[in-house]
Amino acid sequence: MDKFIGKIKNIRPDLFFIYTYLILLLKFTIFTGFINLNNPSFLELFKGFYHIQSYVIFILFTLAYLSIAFLFKGRARGYALIILNLLISVLLLADLWYFRGYNTFISPNLLKETGNLDDLQDSIFAMMHKEDIVFIFDIVIVTAAYIYFKKIYVGCKRNIKLLAAFMLIAICYMPVSIHVFHHYIYQYWLGSKWNPIYTMSRISPIGYHVYDTMDFIENLKPKALKVSDKDEIKKWYKDNKENVQDNNYNGMFKGKNLLVIQVESLENFVIGQKIDGQEITPNLNRLLKNSVYFSNYHENIKQGTSSDADLMTNTSIYPVTKGSTFFRFPENKYNSLPSVMKKYDYYTMAVHPDKAMYWNWMPALTAMGGFDKRVDSSHFNEYEKINLGISDGAYLKQVEPMIEKEKKPFYNFVVTLTSHTPFELPNKYKELKLSNSGMASSELGAYFQCIHYTDKQLGIFLDKLQKDGVLKDTLVAIYGDHTSIHKYFPDDVPKTPGVQSWMVDDELKIPLIIYDGSEKMQGKENKITGGQIDLMPTLLYLMGVDKKYYENTVMGRNLLNTKRDYDLLTNGKIIGNPTKEDLNHLSNAFDVSDKIIEGQYYGTTVK
Repeated sequence: MDKFIGKIKNIRPDLFFIYTYLILLLKFTIFTGFINLNNPSFLELFKGFYHIQSYVIFILFTLAYLSIAFLFKGRARGYALIILNLLISVLLLADLWYFRGYNTFISPNLLKETGNLDDLQDSIFAMMHKEDIVFIFDIVIVTAAYIYFKKIYVGCKRNIKLLAAFMLIAICYMPVSIHVFHHYIYQYWLGSKWNPIYTMSRISPIGYHVYDTMDFIENLKPKALKVSDKDEIKKWYKDNKENVQDNNYNGMFKGKNLLVIQVESLENFVIGQKIDGQEITPNLNRLLKNSVYFSNYHENIKQGTSSDADLMTNTSIYPVTKGSTFFRFPENKYNSLPSVMKKYDYYTMAVHPDKAMYWNWMPALTAMGGFDKRVDSSHFNEYEKINLGISDGAYLKQVEPMIEKEKKPFYNFVVTLTSHTPFELPNKYKELKLSNSGMASSELGAYFQCIHYTDKQLGIFLDKLQKDGVLKDTLVAIYGDHTSIHKYFPDDVPKTPGVQSWMVDDELKIPLIIYDGSEKMQGKENKITGGQIDLMPTLLYLMGVDKKYYENTVMGRNLLNTKRDYDLLTNGKIIGNPTKEDLNHLSNAFDVSDKIIEGQYYGTTVK
């Protein structure tokens, strides 16, 4: 007995291991605060503790991860702990920066998207905040201290037994917790397949990436739709239909041209607003008197960002919940907007200012079906570049004659670029005179300048089409591909010098302006709650397309003739005024869209 007590007394706590373990738990807590709280102060970050759904999982997964250090002996043990701390800290930073841009976290799916890093360095830097130093400052100090105190871990031996014990607990507990989380929490509690914030808060950053990697490997195998899956899809489409009597919007523009303009980073809060007496978007504002303006319209994009907007505009199907649809499933065929318009003998064209492989848009739009022509950056003289590529001025100047000369009637899908982050605009194009110097030098001020510039180029572009006689026979739809200043700089906007209440808008709103080029339609603001998923059926209704060609394939609804007032956001939140039936219908919408895309419900088109 005395011998046993003596052994216990000789056991010395591994203080360096305990420190690393506790600092990682602290970092996980702060990280959870960052992703769950809006505009948190440093002290509020510790509220992340209350958002952690299971500290048992956090504790066990962290112990299992750090137990790798027991493979090393002597001084190598300490360096192993420092490296393990560094690796997790870098992963947390990468997750945080990606989350600020895309509302989700990094994934193995991104390995397919490395081509998107071209020209994106400045946008990546824009995601970094000064508070992020909390994840790495300790490593420099601890490394210096460890080098200085040379006796730490001298004579330390490998501890395979302790490694095996922690790993055994993890091996037993991790699969069970993840299995229960996946099959119980998602399917029976949340009612939606993948909520990144909840997943991270529930099973820890380590558990999240283990789960995500397992899911990625599983998804490498083609998914064959079961009969029950197809029945579920058909039932969802059936329930999505509305028995509503037609109104005067039905076929209002039948036989007319259709021009859809997807404007980079155009948010709704700038429409109709002035700063220092100057209209921010004067050209879009003047369109409103002959437009239906949807002011309660939201982004529905996921990890594919702008390419997801491309997808929803032209298919009315939600993007896959993980990864980019265009990268993961570039060969998928759909009952697309261009293919439907071709049934009415429309010439169809998609025009991008980007490279063909940026977000893999060219292969995906080609396989989608229906576009007679796809035009990428190689077709333009890039004599002027701003931010990521050709300026909107140089670009739209060259797009206009393409449209003027093409076969009529047409459906054209045109995308702009200049107003992308980091909102850097040459001084000669900064036409807004901002009296507050703090505002002028801020991200918000830079955003105003970029959107004002793009608005001017859109005005010039539409005026030329009007002069050429094209616009009088054309329906024009203009919307933003996603939010931007409130997505990437939510902490900075409220702190901007001279900021006004209307500028602090974080509701994922983008404008949708449906403009009558003949200027005969009387302007109207429509406050129905909707989103990008609804654009295709809304436009087809105006164009007088028979519903039989699309009502069984669109996941959106016609915003001009609906009794339903709701929108399903990317995070699974349903906003507006949904009924109980609406909530039930939308509860599995993302799961249904995943099955449609991953199961290639409409087949593939290999070009």
